[in-house]
Amino acid sequence: MSQTSRALLPFGTTIFTTVSRLAQRHNAVNLAQGFPDFDGPDFIKDAAAQALRAHPNQYAPSPGLPLLRARAAERFTAMTGLPADPESDVTVTAGCTEAIAACVLGLCNPGDRAVLIEPFYDSYRACLAMAGVSPVPVAVRPQPTGRFALDLDELRAAFAQPGPAPRLLLLNSPHNPTGAVFTRDELAAIADLCARAGTIVIADEVYDRLVYDPARTPHVPIASLPGMADRTVSLNSLGKTFSLTGWKIGWAVAPAALSAAVRAAHQFLTFAVATPLQHAAAEALRREGDAVPPLLDTLRHGRAELSRALADIGLRPYASEGTYFVLADHSALSARLGVGTDAEFCQRLITAAGVAAIPPSVFYVRPELGRPMARFAYCKRPETIATAVARLRDWAARSA
Repeated sequence: MSQTSRALLPFGTTIFTTVSRLAQRHNAVNLAQGFPDFDGPDFIKDAAAQALRAHPNQYAPSPGLPLLRARAAERFTAMTGLPADPESDVTVTAGCTEAIAACVLGLCNPGDRAVLIEPFYDSYRACLAMAGVSPVPVAVRPQPTGRFALDLDELRAAFAQPGPAPRLLLLNSPHNPTGAVFTRDELAAIADLCARAGTIVIADEVYDRLVYDPARTPHVPIASLPGMADRTVSLNSLGKTFSLTGWKIGWAVAPAALSAAVRAAHQFLTFAVATPLQHAAAEALRREGDAVPPLLDTLRHGRAELSRALADIGLRPYASEGTYFVLADHSALSARLGVGTDAEFCQRLITAAGVAAIPPSVFYVRPELGRPMARFAYCKRPETIATAVARLRDWAARSA
């Protein structure tokens, strides 16, 4: 009999662990989990090594090192035009994943509701469950234009439901797993509804520098829109922008009252984050302009090569306007192969083609919406992408 709590029992083992284990067993190229197979810039690692030797290795202040908080506040102001007090408004967390948990646990009470844009990063729903918060799903849906767009009718319906207004809306833009970057009009619709309802937005913006479509550049932080400065918690992290996902350094920026709620939970989740890595993170933010352009070049290459190969073998890749990911419709190819769900397709992909992808139905409250899709990560070295592409083409030829 399982001893796992009722809140967490439905989630089981994460899909990332499950697929990565299967990929290892079959020696598959892992385009499933969203982490680079290359390291971030040497200057950041050198700063970490120096900090290990030159700085104290004991607890940092719970809200984070003052220097890192100051750099995060400067970055936030540059992105939004809004002031941010490093002392009261910035909290350093163990990656954005902990920041999400701290926001939900610190701002919500059992019985609250939260608008959950699906598909979503899987920790969102688990955090809501731990806090006793009910999700109200609103979908982003594939469009004839080839991109995913927010279902504005569903969004309006979510705020029109009887009872108290949603306490939170969890927003991720650029969006994992679809690769969509929300338009200013989509963000304005969210902002208008949240402002009128008194709903707080948790804005997960970890991919804010990883935007490729000129029409979506630069990323628009929702906190910068009218009425949103006082009701937005903006989340970010070191991992995606600097290819250091294993460091787990994130931060939350919000007005003091919201930050106090985040810190109320953070102090009992991790208390503080690795001190030497915070020193290195401050240096990373100081030299962000040195790190981002070469990373964008690598990601653009991987996105183009992989999307082309997916189309060539019979999938329908959707436009990846940002992030690490491309979502592709496998329906036509699966029908020819006699495969049904996204989980079955991804298992066949691993065992027969030697390439791993994620079945995205687990990222939905309504899993049927994700079953025609598979998610591929292109945050890999050119040679890794080339190997995956060669395997996909070979599999397609053998399956013809």
